[in-house]
Amino acid sequence: MFIFVLQTVWLYIKELAGKDLDLVIIVKFLLYFSPRLVTLVLPLTVLLTSIMTFGNFAENYEFAAMKSTGISLQRAMRSLTIFILALAGISFLFANYVIPAAEFESLNLRRNIAQVKPAMAITKGQYTTIGEDYVMKVADKQGDKGQFLKDVIIYQKDPSRVGNYTVIKAREGELISAEGDNVLSLKLIDGNYYDEVEQKDFRKQKREPFVKSYFETYTINIDLSEIDNVDMDEKSIDNAYTMLTVRQLNDTLVDISKNYNTYLASLGKAQVREMQLRKLDTSYLKNIPRDTTRTLNLDLIENFEFSEQIQVLDYAKTTVKNTITSIKNRKTDNSVKVKTLSKYEIALHEKFVLAFGCVILFFVGAPLGAIIRKGGLGLPIVVGVVLFLTYHFIGIFAKNSAEDGSVAAWLASWLSTLILFPLGVYLTYRATTDQGLFDLDGFLDPVKKLFQKKKDQKVDPEQPLADFNLSNSEKAILKTKTKRELEDIIANYKAYGYSSTFKEAAETLHKNI
Repeated sequence: MFIFVLQTVWLYIKELAGKDLDLVIIVKFLLYFSPRLVTLVLPLTVLLTSIMTFGNFAENYEFAAMKSTGISLQRAMRSLTIFILALAGISFLFANYVIPAAEFESLNLRRNIAQVKPAMAITKGQYTTIGEDYVMKVADKQGDKGQFLKDVIIYQKDPSRVGNYTVIKAREGELISAEGDNVLSLKLIDGNYYDEVEQKDFRKQKREPFVKSYFETYTINIDLSEIDNVDMDEKSIDNAYTMLTVRQLNDTLVDISKNYNTYLASLGKAQVREMQLRKLDTSYLKNIPRDTTRTLNLDLIENFEFSEQIQVLDYAKTTVKNTITSIKNRKTDNSVKVKTLSKYEIALHEKFVLAFGCVILFFVGAPLGAIIRKGGLGLPIVVGVVLFLTYHFIGIFAKNSAEDGSVAAWLASWLSTLILFPLGVYLTYRATTDQGLFDLDGFLDPVKKLFQKKKDQKVDPEQPLADFNLSNSEKAILKTKTKRELEDIIANYKAYGYSSTFKEAAETLHKNI
């Protein structure tokens, strides 16, 4: 658990460093993020402890002593099985109530921390929101405080319009602010200012007018006074799928599925409406006189004049382009909706997967430890980590595939557990029947017999029956038989009451006659 907590600190260190946060806030941050680690720590702990415990028992011949007193492996595992089932129930309650509550607190606290000292939050190569009106991206930061910026791009928001209409680009920049000052000055050097001019006249909008200016130096003053009023206990985020219980997820999924089905239905109707697919009205053709002197060309475009052909083709080209663009946009919208729906469904199934995963990993680890007969921190740790990483990465890859609709969300959530379930059954059967991990002889013997060449045995012609374990009277009987009589004995030796050795001796003697 300590290792995973350190990973959390390392992952979010950039959000904590340089923000002048109280120790209480940092402790709360780590405390709220710790419950989500239980989904990783608990299955790994169950797997490792079961392998180490049962491996230690087998290594010290504790199981041999138990079996000598009539205690089977199933009976030895009974109490631990009850404990694991109870632990699985507790883990479900933990995933359903504690983790959502912790996620609610952590996401809101993280949002509030991000508003503190945004000048320290500027990261090279990433877009960073500064204040209420600016979004900034820099290619590089230099200086002892990272105040010198390279290749600055700034998008200035306009409350009256939605979109990026004002863009400022500069070759260099410098952050200037005094300690305790609520104004952050950004000095830009050698850049350009672009602004799209809003026009109310529709005809002028088509011209897409804009203003462009060049500057050697340009200073932007950003008011940071609101940051001093950030309430670390504010909780404005309450709809993330990670902070919902099973009942809330079910209700949300019903609403999302209903909205998605409505979206698909409206999408089809809109496509038909845009393509202007309607029944062709041919009633007016009765009143138009037919020109019998003109024959229509099968190539329809050839029936028009050249100028009309150009108009038809241009219209068709424009229609196709607009349709392709519309389909791409709707495909993007659909993928976003499918991803959202899959995330909520995966979050619902993960509440149950944690509980079942603990049970399955116990029935993988306990018999595996009894089979490999090794305890302690050596081989069991290696085997356990390899198994857990396989279990974990299968789940990650499946969930990533489910987000784009390639795999069903329920299957992605349960795939790693379903794969380990037959392994647990197999290992439990092998351990309870006192068999090894693999029966190599059972696999290799048929292969050896299949490819092994039979070697011709050299028989002494003077004493062909010397290598057979037969009595002198049996050997004498065989020596008196003719070739035909030997063939009869070989075919009906059981009816005469002879042994298989007697039959093989008859075969050898038959070959030497």
